Amino acid sequence: MLSRALRILPLLPLLLSAQTAADPGALARKATDLLLSGKYAELEQMLTPEMQKDLPESTLAKIGNQIKTYGSVKSIGEAQPRKMGARTIVAIPVKFASQSVNYQWAVNAAGLMAGMVPLPGPVDWQRPAYSKPDSFKERDVTVGDGEWKLPGTLTVPNGKGPFPGIVLVHGSGPNDRDETVGAVRVFKDLAEGLASRGMVVLRYEKRTKQYYGKMKGLAKMTVADETVDDAAKAAALLRTQAEVDPNRVYVLGHSLGGYLAPRIAEEDGKLAGLVILAGNVRPVEDVAIDQAVYLGYKGPQLDDAKAMQAKVKKLDVGDEDLPAVMGEPASYWIDLKGYDPAAQAKRLGLPMLILQGERDFLVTMKDFALWKAAVGSGKGVAMKSFPSLNNLFVTGEGKSSTAEYSKPGHVAPEVIDEIARFVNPQ
Repeated sequence: MLSRALRILPLLPLLLSAQTAADPGALARKATDLLLSGKYAELEQMLTPEMQKDLPESTLAKIGNQIKTYGSVKSIGEAQPRKMGARTIVAIPVKFASQSVNYQWAVNAAGLMAGMVPLPGPVDWQRPAYSKPDSFKERDVTVGDGEWKLPGTLTVPNGKGPFPGIVLVHGSGPNDRDETVGAVRVFKDLAEGLASRGMVVLRYEKRTKQYYGKMKGLAKMTVADETVDDAAKAAALLRTQAEVDPNRVYVLGHSLGGYLAPRIAEEDGKLAGLVILAGNVRPVEDVAIDQAVYLGYKGPQLDDAKAMQAKVKKLDVGDEDLPAVMGEPASYWIDLKGYDPAAQAKRLGLPMLILQGERDFLVTMKDFALWKAAVGSGKGVAMKSFPSLNNLFVTGEGKSSTAEYSKPGHVAPEVIDEIARFVNPQ
Protein backbone atom coordinates (compact mmCIF):
# COMPACT_ATOMS: atom_id res chain seq x y z
CA MET A 1 0.00 0.00 0.00
CA LEU A 2 1.29 3.27 0.13
CA SER A 3 1.64 5.79 2.67
CA ARG A 4 1.46 9.56 2.23
CA ALA A 5 1.59 9.34 -1.44
CA LEU A 6 1.02 7.74 -4.42
CA ARG A 7 -0.25 8.78 -6.01
CA ILE A 8 -0.41 4.97 -5.46
CA LEU A 9 0.75 5.31 -8.21
CA PRO A 10 -2.25 6.52 -7.21
CA LEU A 11 -1.71 3.38 -5.35
CA LEU A 12 -1.25 4.36 -6.91
CA PRO A 13 -2.32 3.45 -4.66
CA LEU A 14 1.28 0.97 -0.88
CA LEU A 15 4.53 2.38 -2.05
CA LEU A 16 7.21 3.32 0.45
CA SER A 17 10.47 5.23 0.26
CA ALA A 18 13.52 5.59 2.39
CA GLN A 19 14.08 8.82 4.22
CA THR A 20 15.54 11.34 1.79
CA ALA A 21 18.20 13.93 2.47
CA ALA A 22 16.04 16.71 1.04
CA ASP A 23 12.54 17.22 -0.33
CA PRO A 24 12.42 14.80 -3.29
CA GLY A 25 9.75 16.92 -4.97
CA ALA A 26 12.01 19.98 -4.94
CA LEU A 27 14.96 17.94 -6.18
CA ALA A 28 12.97 16.45 -9.06
CA ARG A 29 11.68 19.89 -10.00
CA LYS A 30 15.24 21.23 -10.07
CA ALA A 31 16.35 18.32 -12.27
CA THR A 32 13.44 19.00 -14.64
CA ASP A 33 14.27 22.70 -14.81
CA LEU A 34 17.89 21.89 -15.68
CA LEU A 35 16.79 19.44 -18.37
CA LEU A 36 14.36 21.90 -19.95
CA SER A 37 16.85 24.77 -19.85
CA GLY A 38 19.64 22.74 -21.41
CA LYS A 39 21.96 22.86 -18.40
CA TYR A 40 23.09 19.29 -18.89
CA ALA A 41 26.41 19.50 -17.03
CA GLU A 42 24.64 20.70 -13.90
CA LEU A 43 21.98 18.03 -14.28
CA GLU A 44 24.62 15.33 -14.63
CA GLN A 45 25.91 16.23 -11.18
CA MET A 46 22.48 15.41 -9.72
CA LEU A 47 22.58 11.86 -11.08
CA THR A 48 23.84 8.73 -9.34
CA PRO A 49 27.12 7.33 -10.71
CA GLU A 50 25.15 4.59 -12.46
CA MET A 51 22.84 7.13 -14.08
CA GLN A 52 25.78 9.25 -15.16
CA LYS A 53 27.00 6.26 -17.18
CA ASP A 54 23.56 5.77 -18.75
CA LEU A 55 22.89 9.47 -19.29
CA PRO A 56 26.15 11.32 -19.90
CA GLU A 57 25.98 14.96 -20.92
CA SER A 58 25.97 14.00 -24.61
CA THR A 59 22.91 11.79 -24.18
CA LEU A 60 21.14 14.43 -22.14
CA ALA A 61 21.74 16.86 -25.00
CA LYS A 62 20.06 14.44 -27.42
CA ILE A 63 17.06 14.25 -25.10
CA GLY A 64 17.05 18.04 -25.00
CA ASN A 65 16.98 18.23 -28.79
CA GLN A 66 13.93 15.96 -28.81
CA ILE A 67 12.26 18.15 -26.20
CA LYS A 68 12.71 21.18 -28.45
CA THR A 69 10.40 19.57 -31.02
CA TYR A 70 7.53 19.76 -28.51
CA GLY A 71 7.43 23.55 -28.74
CA SER A 72 7.58 26.09 -25.95
CA VAL A 73 6.87 25.22 -22.32
CA LYS A 74 3.40 26.42 -21.37
CA SER A 75 3.31 25.28 -17.76
CA ILE A 76 5.04 23.05 -15.21
CA GLY A 77 2.75 21.41 -12.69
CA GLU A 78 3.16 20.56 -9.02
CA ALA A 79 5.54 17.75 -8.10
CA GLN A 80 3.66 14.51 -7.49
CA PRO A 81 5.66 12.19 -5.20
CA ARG A 82 4.92 8.58 -4.46
CA LYS A 83 6.95 6.12 -2.46
CA MET A 84 8.43 2.98 -3.93
CA GLY A 85 10.82 0.81 -1.99
CA ALA A 86 13.98 2.70 -1.06
CA ARG A 87 13.21 5.52 -3.48
CA THR A 88 10.68 8.27 -4.01
CA ILE A 89 9.19 8.48 -7.49
CA VAL A 90 8.33 12.07 -8.38
CA ALA A 91 6.28 13.00 -11.44
CA ILE A 92 6.71 16.52 -12.81
CA PRO A 93 3.95 17.29 -15.36
CA VAL A 94 5.07 19.60 -18.16
CA LYS A 95 2.74 21.03 -20.77
CA PHE A 96 4.41 21.96 -24.04
CA ALA A 97 2.84 23.69 -27.02
CA SER A 98 2.22 20.40 -28.83
CA GLN A 99 1.86 17.81 -26.05
CA SER A 100 2.10 17.03 -22.35
CA VAL A 101 4.80 14.92 -20.72
CA ASN A 102 5.16 13.62 -17.15
CA TYR A 103 8.84 13.40 -16.26
CA GLN A 104 9.16 10.72 -13.61
CA TRP A 105 12.31 10.87 -11.52
CA ALA A 106 13.49 8.23 -9.05
CA VAL A 107 15.10 10.02 -6.10
CA ASN A 108 17.25 7.87 -3.84
CA ALA A 109 17.90 8.23 -0.12
CA ALA A 110 20.93 10.45 -0.79
CA GLY A 111 18.86 12.90 -2.83
CA LEU A 112 20.33 11.84 -6.20
CA MET A 113 18.40 11.03 -9.36
CA ALA A 114 18.53 7.24 -9.83
CA GLY A 115 16.28 7.14 -12.88
CA MET A 116 14.18 9.22 -15.25
CA VAL A 117 11.31 8.11 -17.49
CA PRO A 118 9.22 10.48 -19.64
CA LEU A 119 5.61 9.31 -19.82
CA PRO A 120 2.70 10.66 -21.84
CA GLY A 121 0.83 13.40 -20.00
CA PRO A 122 -2.87 13.51 -19.21
CA VAL A 123 -5.34 12.59 -21.89
CA ASP A 124 -8.90 13.79 -22.14
CA TRP A 125 -11.14 11.63 -20.00
CA GLN A 126 -13.99 9.98 -21.90
CA ARG A 127 -17.06 8.75 -20.08
CA PRO A 128 -17.35 4.98 -19.69
CA ALA A 129 -20.41 3.36 -21.21
CA TYR A 130 -21.95 2.77 -17.78
CA SER A 131 -22.04 6.51 -17.03
CA LYS A 132 -25.46 7.97 -17.87
CA PRO A 133 -24.95 11.75 -17.57
CA ASP A 134 -28.63 12.48 -18.12
CA SER A 135 -29.45 10.50 -14.97
CA PHE A 136 -27.51 12.62 -12.45
CA LYS A 137 -26.26 16.09 -11.63
CA GLU A 138 -23.24 17.39 -9.73
CA ARG A 139 -22.64 20.21 -7.28
CA ASP A 140 -19.70 21.51 -5.28
CA VAL A 141 -19.51 20.92 -1.53
CA THR A 142 -16.94 21.53 1.21
CA VAL A 143 -15.80 18.75 3.53
CA GLY A 144 -14.90 20.00 6.99
CA ASP A 145 -14.14 23.57 7.96
CA GLY A 146 -11.32 25.65 9.37
CA GLU A 147 -7.72 25.18 8.31
CA TRP A 148 -8.25 21.76 6.69
CA LYS A 149 -11.49 22.28 4.75
CA LEU A 150 -11.53 20.40 1.47
CA PRO A 151 -13.32 21.05 -1.83
CA GLY A 152 -15.48 18.19 -3.00
CA THR A 153 -18.02 17.09 -5.57
CA LEU A 154 -21.41 15.55 -4.89
CA THR A 155 -22.85 13.41 -7.69
CA VAL A 156 -26.61 13.07 -7.20
CA PRO A 157 -29.11 10.90 -9.11
CA ASN A 158 -32.11 12.68 -10.57
CA GLY A 159 -35.28 12.19 -8.55
CA LYS A 160 -36.52 12.80 -5.04
CA GLY A 161 -34.78 9.96 -3.25
CA PRO A 162 -33.84 9.44 -0.55
CA PHE A 163 -30.90 7.55 -2.01
CA PRO A 164 -28.09 5.63 -0.34
CA GLY A 165 -24.86 7.61 -0.12
CA ILE A 166 -21.25 6.55 -0.49
CA VAL A 167 -18.02 8.38 0.37
CA LEU A 168 -14.94 7.60 -1.73
CA VAL A 169 -11.69 7.45 0.27
CA HIS A 170 -8.36 7.68 -1.57
CA GLY A 171 -5.35 5.45 -1.78
CA SER A 172 -1.97 6.66 -0.61
CA GLY A 173 -0.39 9.80 -1.95
CA PRO A 174 -1.61 13.34 -2.66
CA ASN A 175 -4.67 12.28 -4.66
CA ASP A 176 -7.20 14.59 -6.23
CA ARG A 177 -10.95 14.03 -5.89
CA ASP A 178 -11.01 11.94 -9.09
CA GLU A 179 -8.15 9.77 -7.81
CA THR A 180 -6.33 10.42 -11.06
CA VAL A 181 -3.61 7.88 -11.69
CA GLY A 182 -1.88 8.36 -15.01
CA ALA A 183 -4.60 8.18 -17.63
CA VAL A 184 -7.20 6.66 -15.28
CA ARG A 185 -9.65 8.55 -13.06
CA VAL A 186 -10.74 5.87 -10.63
CA PHE A 187 -13.11 7.95 -8.50
CA LYS A 188 -14.67 9.85 -11.39
CA ASP A 189 -15.55 6.50 -12.98
CA LEU A 190 -16.99 5.26 -9.70
CA ALA A 191 -18.91 8.46 -8.99
CA GLU A 192 -20.64 8.63 -12.35
CA GLY A 193 -21.17 4.88 -12.60
CA LEU A 194 -22.69 4.57 -9.13
CA ALA A 195 -24.79 7.74 -9.45
CA SER A 196 -26.17 6.27 -12.67
CA ARG A 197 -27.27 3.31 -10.53
CA GLY A 198 -29.07 5.38 -7.90
CA MET A 199 -26.43 6.35 -5.33
CA VAL A 200 -25.30 9.77 -4.11
CA VAL A 201 -21.50 9.81 -4.29
CA LEU A 202 -19.15 12.20 -2.46
CA ARG A 203 -15.54 12.60 -3.54
CA TYR A 204 -13.09 15.27 -2.38
CA GLU A 205 -9.49 16.45 -2.62
CA LYS A 206 -7.26 14.56 -0.25
CA ARG A 207 -5.70 16.65 2.49
CA THR A 208 -2.18 15.77 1.31
CA LYS A 209 -3.12 17.11 -2.13
CA GLN A 210 -4.90 20.29 -1.04
CA TYR A 211 -2.37 21.14 1.68
CA TYR A 212 0.75 19.32 0.51
CA GLY A 213 3.33 21.70 1.98
CA LYS A 214 1.47 22.20 5.23
CA MET A 215 1.05 18.46 5.73
CA LYS A 216 4.74 17.83 5.18
CA GLY A 217 5.39 20.28 8.00
CA LEU A 218 3.39 18.30 10.56
CA ALA A 219 5.92 16.91 13.03
CA LYS A 220 3.72 14.15 14.46
CA MET A 221 1.35 13.32 11.65
CA THR A 222 -0.75 10.13 11.71
CA VAL A 223 -3.32 8.51 9.42
CA ALA A 224 -5.98 10.41 11.35
CA ASP A 225 -4.56 13.64 9.90
CA GLU A 226 -3.99 12.12 6.48
CA THR A 227 -7.23 10.24 5.92
CA VAL A 228 -9.47 9.13 8.79
CA ASP A 229 -10.71 12.48 10.14
CA ASP A 230 -11.64 13.85 6.72
CA ALA A 231 -13.43 10.65 5.69
CA ALA A 232 -15.53 10.74 8.86
CA LYS A 233 -16.38 14.41 8.20
CA ALA A 234 -17.35 13.50 4.64
CA ALA A 235 -19.73 10.81 5.88
CA ALA A 236 -21.30 13.26 8.34
CA LEU A 237 -21.71 15.81 5.54
CA LEU A 238 -23.35 13.25 3.30
CA ARG A 239 -25.99 12.51 5.92
CA THR A 240 -27.06 16.17 5.88
CA GLN A 241 -27.85 16.20 2.16
CA ALA A 242 -31.57 16.28 1.38
CA GLU A 243 -31.32 13.54 -1.24
CA VAL A 244 -29.53 11.07 1.07
CA ASP A 245 -31.01 8.47 3.39
CA PRO A 246 -28.89 9.11 6.52
CA ASN A 247 -29.27 5.48 7.59
CA ARG A 248 -27.70 4.21 4.37
CA VAL A 249 -24.33 5.95 4.18
CA TYR A 250 -21.35 3.80 3.21
CA VAL A 251 -17.60 4.34 2.88
CA LEU A 252 -15.67 2.97 -0.08
CA GLY A 253 -11.94 2.83 0.52
CA HIS A 254 -9.35 2.15 -2.17
CA SER A 255 -5.90 0.81 -1.21
CA LEU A 256 -4.86 2.90 1.81
CA GLY A 257 -8.51 3.95 2.10
CA GLY A 258 -9.51 0.28 2.27
CA TYR A 259 -6.84 -0.47 4.85
CA LEU A 260 -8.17 2.35 7.02
CA ALA A 261 -11.88 1.75 6.36
CA PRO A 262 -12.45 -0.05 9.70
CA ARG A 263 -10.86 2.89 11.53
CA ILE A 264 -13.06 5.29 9.62
CA ALA A 265 -16.12 3.24 10.54
CA GLU A 266 -15.15 3.27 14.20
CA GLU A 267 -14.57 7.03 14.11
CA ASP A 268 -17.91 7.66 12.41
CA GLY A 269 -19.99 5.15 14.36
CA LYS A 270 -23.01 5.32 12.05
CA LEU A 271 -21.99 3.73 8.75
CA ALA A 272 -24.29 1.24 7.06
CA GLY A 273 -21.36 -0.70 5.66
CA LEU A 274 -17.96 -0.71 4.00
CA VAL A 275 -16.72 -1.30 0.46
CA ILE A 276 -13.03 -2.20 0.36
CA LEU A 277 -11.16 -2.13 -2.96
CA ALA A 278 -7.62 -3.54 -2.86
CA GLY A 279 -7.24 -2.86 0.84
CA ASN A 280 -4.23 -4.44 2.48
CA VAL A 281 -4.45 -6.35 5.75
CA ARG A 282 -0.71 -6.74 6.33
CA PRO A 283 1.30 -3.80 7.71
CA VAL A 284 2.30 -1.20 5.15
CA GLU A 285 6.02 -1.82 5.64
CA ASP A 286 5.57 -5.54 4.88
CA VAL A 287 3.54 -4.91 1.74
CA ALA A 288 6.29 -2.55 0.56
CA ILE A 289 8.83 -5.39 0.56
CA ASP A 290 6.62 -7.51 -1.69
CA GLN A 291 6.30 -4.55 -4.02
CA ALA A 292 10.05 -4.07 -4.11
CA VAL A 293 10.64 -7.73 -4.95
CA TYR A 294 7.98 -7.66 -7.67
CA LEU A 295 9.58 -4.57 -9.20
CA GLY A 296 12.94 -6.31 -9.38
CA TYR A 297 14.80 -4.77 -6.46
CA LYS A 298 17.96 -6.75 -5.70
CA GLY A 299 21.15 -6.42 -3.74
CA PRO A 300 21.67 -3.05 -2.03
CA GLN A 301 18.28 -1.70 -3.16
CA LEU A 302 16.41 -4.57 -1.54
CA ASP A 303 18.68 -4.47 1.50
CA ASP A 304 17.87 -0.77 1.95
CA ALA A 305 14.15 -1.48 1.74
CA LYS A 306 14.44 -4.26 4.34
CA ALA A 307 16.49 -1.99 6.61
CA MET A 308 13.73 0.61 6.50
CA GLN A 309 11.17 -2.11 7.26
CA ALA A 310 13.21 -3.15 10.30
CA LYS A 311 13.40 0.45 11.54
CA VAL A 312 9.61 0.74 11.34
CA LYS A 313 9.18 -2.50 13.28
CA LYS A 314 11.40 -1.22 16.10
CA LEU A 315 9.49 2.02 16.63
CA ASP A 316 7.28 2.15 19.70
CA VAL A 317 5.47 4.60 21.95
CA GLY A 318 7.96 7.16 23.16
CA ASP A 319 9.88 7.22 19.88
CA GLU A 320 7.71 9.90 18.28
CA ASP A 321 10.59 12.40 18.16
CA LEU A 322 12.91 10.06 16.25
CA PRO A 323 13.75 10.90 12.61
CA ALA A 324 11.30 10.05 9.84
CA VAL A 325 11.40 6.58 8.32
CA MET A 326 10.32 5.73 4.78
CA GLY A 327 9.26 9.30 4.25
CA GLU A 328 6.87 9.44 7.21
CA PRO A 329 7.38 10.75 10.77
CA ALA A 330 7.88 8.14 13.46
CA SER A 331 4.44 9.03 14.86
CA TYR A 332 2.83 7.74 11.66
CA TRP A 333 4.22 4.24 12.11
CA ILE A 334 3.75 4.13 15.88
CA ASP A 335 0.07 4.98 15.45
CA LEU A 336 -0.32 1.99 13.10
CA LYS A 337 1.62 -0.44 15.29
CA GLY A 338 -0.55 -3.45 15.99
CA TYR A 339 -3.37 -2.23 13.74
CA ASP A 340 -5.17 -5.19 12.14
CA PRO A 341 -7.90 -3.92 9.82
CA ALA A 342 -9.49 -7.35 9.33
CA ALA A 343 -9.72 -8.01 13.07
CA GLN A 344 -11.17 -4.57 13.67
CA ALA A 345 -13.66 -5.03 10.84
CA LYS A 346 -14.76 -8.32 12.39
CA ARG A 347 -15.37 -6.61 15.73
CA LEU A 348 -17.46 -3.92 14.07
CA GLY A 349 -19.71 -6.51 12.45
CA LEU A 350 -20.74 -4.23 9.58
CA PRO A 351 -21.86 -5.44 6.16
CA MET A 352 -18.83 -5.40 3.86
CA LEU A 353 -18.01 -5.86 0.21
CA ILE A 354 -14.35 -6.69 -0.42
CA LEU A 355 -13.09 -6.64 -4.01
CA GLN A 356 -9.63 -7.46 -5.37
CA GLY A 357 -7.91 -7.46 -8.74
CA GLU A 358 -5.89 -10.65 -9.17
CA ARG A 359 -3.30 -8.83 -11.34
CA ASP A 360 -2.69 -6.24 -8.62
CA PHE A 361 0.97 -6.22 -7.54
CA LEU A 362 0.61 -3.35 -5.06
CA VAL A 363 -1.93 -5.08 -2.82
CA THR A 364 -2.08 -8.74 -3.66
CA MET A 365 -4.20 -11.83 -3.24
CA LYS A 366 -2.27 -12.52 -0.02
CA ASP A 367 -4.26 -9.74 1.60
CA PHE A 368 -7.51 -10.86 0.00
CA ALA A 369 -6.94 -14.28 1.59
CA LEU A 370 -6.42 -12.65 4.99
CA TRP A 371 -9.69 -10.74 4.65
CA LYS A 372 -11.43 -13.98 3.71
CA ALA A 373 -10.02 -15.86 6.68
CA ALA A 374 -11.03 -13.13 9.11
CA VAL A 375 -14.43 -11.98 7.88
CA GLY A 376 -15.34 -14.01 4.80
CA SER A 377 -17.96 -16.09 6.61
CA GLY A 378 -19.46 -13.14 8.44
CA LYS A 379 -23.07 -12.08 8.06
CA GLY A 380 -23.48 -9.47 5.33
CA VAL A 381 -19.94 -9.93 3.99
CA ALA A 382 -19.44 -10.43 0.24
CA MET A 383 -16.06 -10.98 -1.43
CA LYS A 384 -14.97 -11.28 -5.03
CA SER A 385 -11.71 -11.21 -6.98
CA PHE A 386 -11.31 -10.48 -10.69
CA PRO A 387 -8.64 -12.34 -12.71
CA SER A 388 -8.01 -9.60 -15.29
CA LEU A 389 -8.06 -6.47 -13.10
CA ASN A 390 -5.13 -4.46 -11.72
CA ASN A 391 -4.88 -2.20 -8.67
CA LEU A 392 -7.04 0.46 -10.35
CA PHE A 393 -9.64 -2.19 -11.23
CA VAL A 394 -8.93 -1.69 -14.91
CA THR A 395 -8.82 -4.70 -17.23
CA GLY A 396 -5.47 -5.83 -18.63
CA GLU A 397 -3.52 -8.87 -19.75
CA GLY A 398 -0.34 -10.56 -18.61
CA LYS A 399 1.93 -9.38 -15.83
CA SER A 400 0.83 -6.03 -14.44
CA SER A 401 3.22 -3.07 -14.33
CA THR A 402 3.21 0.63 -13.57
CA ALA A 403 3.21 1.30 -17.32
CA GLU A 404 -0.44 0.23 -17.45
CA TYR A 405 -1.48 3.32 -15.57
CA SER A 406 -0.41 5.60 -18.41
CA LYS A 407 -2.89 3.93 -20.78
CA PRO A 408 -6.48 5.25 -20.90
CA GLY A 409 -8.85 2.89 -19.14
CA HIS A 410 -11.88 2.71 -16.88
CA VAL A 411 -12.94 0.89 -13.76
CA ALA A 412 -14.43 -2.34 -15.06
CA PRO A 413 -18.24 -2.42 -15.35
CA GLU A 414 -18.44 -5.60 -13.28
CA VAL A 415 -16.97 -3.66 -10.34
CA ILE A 416 -19.71 -1.04 -10.67
CA ASP A 417 -22.26 -3.86 -10.79
CA GLU A 418 -20.95 -5.52 -7.62
CA ILE A 419 -20.94 -2.27 -5.64
CA ALA A 420 -24.42 -1.33 -6.88
CA ARG A 421 -25.85 -4.70 -5.85
CA PHE A 422 -24.29 -4.38 -2.41
CA VAL A 423 -25.21 -0.77 -1.64
CA ASN A 424 -28.46 -0.41 -3.56
CA PRO A 425 -30.05 -3.81 -4.24
CA GLN A 426 -33.13 -3.54 -6.40
